[in-house]
Amino acid sequence: MKNYKNMIFLLLASIVFFGCPKRIKKVEVPVQETIQIESDQDELNIRGDEFVSLSELKPVYFDFDRFNLSESAKNILDQNSKFLLSRPELEILVEGHCCECGTNEYNLALGQKRASIVRDYYINLGIKGNRIATISYGEEKPINKNVAPPDVPACIPNRRVETKVRQKK
Repeated sequence: MKNYKNMIFLLLASIVFFGCPKRIKKVEVPVQETIQIESDQDELNIRGDEFVSLSELKPVYFDFDRFNLSESAKNILDQNSKFLLSRPELEILVEGHCCECGTNEYNLALGQKRASIVRDYYINLGIKGNRIATISYGEEKPINKNVAPPDVPACIPNRRVETKVRQKK
């Protein structure tokens, strides 16, 4: 009887530990907001000289797992665009960033959506699309490293888009 119980225990333990593997869930970035682009212009090539941050160009921040622009983000981008429109000799790089929650692939895609929505907003404000490039760093360049969970205030600066510039050649 003791061997019978041991065999049942081993059978149940093997099912628990070696049973069916978890299914991998495919996570999709939610569709939120679209901005109509008035001009269909190719992106700027980002190869060449480094882009730099300027104090006149403020970053915009996003809610966790979102890429839609808040009213405060739009206000910041409006101010950034005034500066950028007054400086046509500058080329623009819009960098998308994420917090460290989620997979690398997911965060790269979300960072790209954030950068693209900002690029589209700049174009709608009159900046030529061929002056603007986008790139996603996903979770690769956090301001505050190893911050979790996403509702921690220190995580907010990681979910951002930065606008950087360089002189046209």
